[in-house]
Amino acid sequence: MQDLCELLRNNPYPGRGIVVGKDWGGRHCAYYWIMGRSPNSRNRVFSLTADGIRTEAHDPALLKDASLIIYHPVRRMGDDLVVTNGDQTDTIVDTGDFFAACMAREFEPDDPNFTPRISAILHAGGSFELSILKRQAGASGRCQREFFCYEGADEGTGYLISTYQGDGDPLPSFVGEPVEVSLPTANELWVALNADNKVSLYANVGGTVKLYNKNLGD
Repeated sequence: MQDLCELLRNNPYPGRGIVVGKDWGGRHCAYYWIMGRSPNSRNRVFSLTADGIRTEAHDPALLKDASLIIYHPVRRMGDDLVVTNGDQTDTIVDTGDFFAACMAREFEPDDPNFTPRISAILHAGGSFELSILKRQAGASGRCQREFFCYEGADEGTGYLISTYQGDGDPLPSFVGEPVEVSLPTANELWVALNADNKVSLYANVGGTVKLYNKNLGD
């Protein structure tokens, strides 16, 4: 098991990330953060909706292209919680089937990065699934879809999946299985994210939601 805060302190740009697990009090947890390098990506905040959250432009006058940065990262689907890094959240909820929805989507069309789509679904009983859709290395536009299913997590343990391995040009996609990590508090995670690149953090701990927004002074 790796220390999540240490991983984040040593990685200036993991991009968008999802962590699912259980805290030391036995509460199910879901974290989702966004980061940005461009002014357009950094010009965002998380806001609450009736069934989850959405991203919004902090300053609408500065918004240039909303296609890949404005979406619903978190929505409820019955008793399940869906967390993703893009508009595939809506595909999953509208389809009602996590696997089928992910099979119908692919990586983002942001050449040369081809940002992976990462997704998670948390079931009421504590089991969860993670998915990553990324461009297959060396392939001509083919999508590699990976799914990871967990019966649950031990106390104090989470599973991390992110869009990127780190900074670069182009940005290197996440590889391998979700990383087993020690689960910090939301405050500790927010502090560990790179101060220049972090934008927002969603934390759901035992059903209690807290939002962190750098643009709002958090």
